[in-house]
Amino acid sequence: MANEHLPQHDLPKEPAVTGFQQMVLDSDSKGLDDPDGTRYDKGDMSRMGKAQQFKRNIRPLAALSFSAVLQATWEYIMLSDYEGLQNGGLAGLLWSYVWSTVGFGFIIVSLAEMASMAPTSGGQYHWVSEFASPRYQKSLSYITGWMSVLAWQAGTASGSFLTGTIIQGLISVRNPNYDAQGWQGTLFVFAMILLAYSFNVYGSDLMARMQNLLLATHIFCWVVVVVVLWVLAPLQSAETVFTKLENGGGWSSMGLSLMVGQISAIYGCLSSDATAHMSEEIKDAGRYVPIAITWSFFGNAILALVALITMLFATPSVQDSLDDSSGFPLIYVFKQATNVNGVNGLMAIILIPVILSNILFNASTARQTFSFARDKGLPFSNWMAKVDETRKLPVNSIITTCVISALLALINIGSETAFDAIVSLNVAALMFSYSISMSCLIWRKLFHPETLPVARWSLGRYGIAINIIGWLYVLFALFWSFWPQTTPTTVDTFNWSVVIFGGVFSLSLAMYFVKGRYEYDGPVVDVKKGGHDL
Repeated sequence: MANEHLPQHDLPKEPAVTGFQQMVLDSDSKGLDDPDGTRYDKGDMSRMGKAQQFKRNIRPLAALSFSAVLQATWEYIMLSDYEGLQNGGLAGLLWSYVWSTVGFGFIIVSLAEMASMAPTSGGQYHWVSEFASPRYQKSLSYITGWMSVLAWQAGTASGSFLTGTIIQGLISVRNPNYDAQGWQGTLFVFAMILLAYSFNVYGSDLMARMQNLLLATHIFCWVVVVVVLWVLAPLQSAETVFTKLENGGGWSSMGLSLMVGQISAIYGCLSSDATAHMSEEIKDAGRYVPIAITWSFFGNAILALVALITMLFATPSVQDSLDDSSGFPLIYVFKQATNVNGVNGLMAIILIPVILSNILFNASTARQTFSFARDKGLPFSNWMAKVDETRKLPVNSIITTCVISALLALINIGSETAFDAIVSLNVAALMFSYSISMSCLIWRKLFHPETLPVARWSLGRYGIAINIIGWLYVLFALFWSFWPQTTPTTVDTFNWSVVIFGGVFSLSLAMYFVKGRYEYDGPVVDVKKGGHDL
């Protein structure tokens, strides 16, 4: 039976802090030079019953940099805009991004609050285990863990997939006669996966020291792309950009087309909470992980909005951009602004931060997978939860993440809509894991608020309202993530993510009844009791 007593923080309580905090080092953060973290890190790990197995070598500013570079919002919103332009046009993509950013804002701050209460690599499945009703803690946590693993694995695959296919697009720019084959794109994806593996296993210490440089690169590349397009590209009218909607998917109404096309905007908003899965390597995680999550999300949102508006003004024709031989509307936009060498140069400028994002995404995903395996939630858990004692890294989980990305990339050989399916799978599985963890937090706040751990970063008196709004938006995004991009739907255009999602969900249920209910207790059994009965 899962633990029926929810813990209180066993350290001296701080006053809860509402909203953004100033990222400075103060007396509460003494111990940032300790390889095991501050006294709060040690207290959090002790409360959650977890041993410190990794090096805490990521400082507060580096944590912010990690989150911002990994999310790469402005890069991904420009590169994965096909669905949004097809269903919505210029104005549709713009306004769907605006409402998606607002909706995700409520989600992100809710996740940040939970990350402050329980700063662990497990993230959502751990929070479910702590916050759910005792009757459902075990089963809900197990299923959430499986879907969270699926979400992050699909997200890792999508980044490598996007990078590999961009390279194919650039080849087509240089050689218009190039016939891009699915198997060739898959080989490029494999190269990106190998690069991520090499950096995460052999260059992890270097990456930790370079986080602030990576953030500077992320911002510098944004400046270059935005300035070049405003100066050199032919510009659309403001009326067209802000008001002209298009229904290229053949849907029965413009409103339905907009709902289907918003997947581009949602995809761009994902993954700011990735820093939560690095919590066991971040100094003073209970304080600075939520700061990194929120600051990176809203900072990236502003950069992305400017980049998106710039790109939309620089798009002379939506249909021509969709029909471009490269397969990327952004490459079409660069063609209108400059020559072949300019296109290659600008795309290289975008590829640099995207490749860095892929490397960091792989790191975060591996930690989430490691954590669930540590709690006996996955097959071969002992192997996947093994930590390399020399490097202090979950090398086996990194290998597992790379193998899964490679397997998902094989879909590209037989399907022209593989990227759409992987993106939809990433969105759907992530929204599912968010919905369960947020609903458990809401239940706990409403009926047993006194049993919640102390949050050093809190939403205060407005928290429950913010949590509920975010939860409703999660359900909204989850519903639309399964839709195909065009109608009538054929075998080739069907959104196969729903099949993969349903298959993994069914597998998680089967695994729970066959194995999980006997071997998996959930992390809550290791959490120290606080003396409150439910």
